[in-house]
This record gives sequence, C-alpha cells and structure tokens, in this order.
Amino acid sequence: MNKTEPSPQGFEEQLLRDLTAHVAQRAEAASEARPAGRRARFLRGWRLAGAFGLAVTLTAGALVVQTIRVGDQPPTASASEIFHLAAEAARQQPELTARPDQYVFTENLATIRDLPASGPYQTIRNQLWQSAGGVAYTQGRYRPEGDPNGWGELRELRISDAADPTKDLDAFQPPAYHGDLPTDPDELLRYLRENPVDLHLPEGADEEAVYGDESMAYTTARSMLQGYVPPRALAALFELLAREPGAVVISGDVVDAAGRHGVAIRMPGVIGGNEDLLFDRDTHVFLGRRGSVVRDGKESLHTAVALLRIAIVDRPGQLP
Repeated sequence: MNKTEPSPQGFEEQLLRDLTAHVAQRAEAASEARPAGRRARFLRGWRLAGAFGLAVTLTAGALVVQTIRVGDQPPTASASEIFHLAAEAARQQPELTARPDQYVFTENLATIRDLPASGPYQTIRNQLWQSAGGVAYTQGRYRPEGDPNGWGELRELRISDAADPTKDLDAFQPPAYHGDLPTDPDELLRYLRENPVDLHLPEGADEEAVYGDESMAYTTARSMLQGYVPPRALAALFELLAREPGAVVISGDVVDAAGRHGVAIRMPGVIGGNEDLLFDRDTHVFLGRRGSVVRDGKESLHTAVALLRIAIVDRPGQLP
C-alpha cells in the first residue's frame, strides 16, 4: 500500500487568515450593535476531514476543467422547486438502520487539486468509515482513480485545529447516522436550531453571533449530507433547504465528478468561495457537492465530490 503525505499548508493558512479576519470584523460589529439580517457562513468543507485533498498527496492525471462558469441558458426550475423534487426522490429510497457502534461507509469519486487556484486537477476514489454514533474517529483510504491497486493505508482522519491547521483535535467527528431527526420540516428546523453542528471555532470567535445566526440551522442541515439521513428525514431536510433565501440554480448542464449529468444549486453566504449541491437532472437524487474558491475576483473549482454508494458496516475497512 502507498502511504499518503500531507499536502502543503499554505491554503489552510490562507483560509485561517481569512477566517480570523472575518471573526475580528464580526466581533467589532457585535460590540457596537447586533446587525440585522443574515451573516455569511463559514466555508465548512475546508475545515473537516471530508475535504479529502488537504491531507493527501495526489498522483492521478490532470483534468481539463479549470473554472466554473455560469451558463448562458436560464435555469428550468428554481432552487426551491429542485429541493422539493429532491425531497420526493428521497422518500423513495430504501432505509438503512445502524447501531451507535457501527459505521457509515461511503465511497466517493473526487476531482481536486492541492492548491486553491492553481495546479493540475486530480481524480481520486476514496472510501470513508464514519462512526454512526460519533464514538470513534473517521477512517479513510484513497487511491488515484486510474490505479485500481493504488489504495493508500487505512488511517484516522481528524478535525484540524482552527487555531493551528498543522495540529489535530482530539474530538470525534459528529455522529454520521442521523436516525433521530424529525421528519417534519418545521420540527426539523427547531431541532437544528437547538443542536447546531460544532464548527470548532478559533479562540476569540464570536460564538454567540455565529451559532445564534438564523443561517446556522441550514449550515447544520447541509453538514448532515456528509453522513446518512433516513429517507423521510432526508426529505424534510431538502424541504427545509428549499426555504433558505439566496439559493440559486446554476444555469446550464452540470456534470459531476463521476460524469453524471445533473443540476447544481449554489448555496448562499459562503466565505472565500462557493458551495454547490448537485442533483441528478432526471431523478433529482442527491449526487454530491462541489466547492470553489475565489481569488482576485476569479472563481476556480477546488473540489467536486460525487457520492457513489453508502452503506452500514461493522468496522473500518469492511466493505458492503
């Protein structure tokens, strides 16, 4: 097996500087008066182990896509309509059950590059074993898509310390199996407000402003898409996301990292880039997500992750 080596830390350091500056601006504003309206949300994908490429050296071939473009053709449906269709598709899915000591297994295909706005794109296949009950660290392994025998070692993936990206936190990732979620959108909204995802904010951050923000419930909802949500609760989650102001459909055809044609919904309020959720164009089944960064006014794709399969298993390394 091939060992993976840490990627350069420059990107993480830049994101930390962006985050620190943003937190300082918030704290200063909050000390004067609590501003009305929505606040920008943190680009959560960069902070968790699920960002894949931040801790992996990649060796696959380059891809030709360089930037994300918004097409010239108008979208055929609104973001709200797409989310409602995705909710209906979710209700048709079979339900999986898991004990707290089991693991949510996911296999993804990812397009990624080490640096946020330069360098060749790579394609990797990754497998993750996330603790269903949040009682163990996530474990994962990766390989270049063009090398079926190139799997790296199975290893623990931990949350990076926001104050020092070179260090890892001892905290477990949140539970990956969300079997206790309400299946009514209104009840789900109340639940998410009372149980926000832990963002592991750096010291000095205005936690009251961040966790008390109206948009925090939607951030928490989207974080759950990295694990397993049962069909009826998943439908409620998509119906809830349909209410989020500012979400827009990206016009033109979208192809995910696995080559599947879909539609992309751009979520509002991300700092330093954009986050899109991808759905199958015909069935509206959730396909995955992609993240971009904006540097000097230019938007570039950084990661695109296509969900290939999901299952419940008993231990890390076990395949369904």
